[in-house]
Amino acid sequence: MSATHHGCLVIECSRGSAVESSHLVDAALVDASGQVVEAWGDIERFVYPRSAVKSIQVLPFFESGAADKTGATESEIALACASHNGQAAHVSAVRSWLARTGLDETHLECGGHLPYHSESAHECIRRGEAGAAIHNMCSGKHSAFLVTAKMLGEETQDYIQREHPVQRRVSAAIQEMTGWDLSRSPWAIDGCSIPTIGLPLHALARGAANIADPSAQPAERQAAIARIRAAIAAEPFMIAGDARACSDIIPALDGKAYIKFGAEGVFFAPIQERGLGLALKVRDGATRAADTAIASLLAYLGLLDSAAEEKLAGYLEMPLSNWRGINVGTVRAVLDK
Repeated sequence: MSATHHGCLVIECSRGSAVESSHLVDAALVDASGQVVEAWGDIERFVYPRSAVKSIQVLPFFESGAADKTGATESEIALACASHNGQAAHVSAVRSWLARTGLDETHLECGGHLPYHSESAHECIRRGEAGAAIHNMCSGKHSAFLVTAKMLGEETQDYIQREHPVQRRVSAAIQEMTGWDLSRSPWAIDGCSIPTIGLPLHALARGAANIADPSAQPAERQAAIARIRAAIAAEPFMIAGDARACSDIIPALDGKAYIKFGAEGVFFAPIQERGLGLALKVRDGATRAADTAIASLLAYLGLLDSAAEEKLAGYLEMPLSNWRGINVGTVRAVLDK
């Protein structure tokens, strides 16, 4: 079956009757063998997956036995895959997870910032607290890294470094799941200080497809993927939080797929109902365009029923308001049918 290729997906931002701005989006829909099913724009472009690829980065947490040894809960597994808001439930869960394994937030090397969630950030400021590593959107993933290192008797300091065993296992998992030789990739440092590895967009989509259809993976990895998928479905709030696309869209997919955002306009979506993987990148990195693009592509692929489309109307056609709350325009996708 030949793939369908489209031009770039365009996200138009209108004000009144005119298009004021637009964003270009590349996207790939791929099966687990790497066969492209449908493409928008240039899927050979290298992208840094950033946090979109967390559900691959945490595979060694399971395959090392660390998840079982520490009795990881579904909430903790979801947090390991999360870019969370730093709301109270996120922070307390990370803190208790670390404490249960003899660790604490001083071991986190992700860097600190105020909670992404505005009201939670204001609460910190009112208490006279500075942003801390525990509030970092990636503190869940870093907790999984730390717990894995400790359970394996490895040095927990400098676990973020490329040559540390934790990161060597992560890069091996990325290479195996995407089928891409990472010696051909650009390497850089992510916002949370671990390595981020550039991939062609089609390879990132293949990684998602191998989560959607892990039948070619070893039994141990299949079991890990099943636990990750179940935890994300059960705990969508932990993946992001209030007023975030991932936490809003995942429940509407009703187990057919899940999505994960990455900085600079990336989305990663295993579609387990069809054994396919979807990945997209907004060329200018705009989050508003990424949120609309992923919702619109999921709708285009028939993964949202009418009730879900109604619930997600604010993502499919995002309203633009001015400071008085007056609706002045919309953000919407222009898709070839």
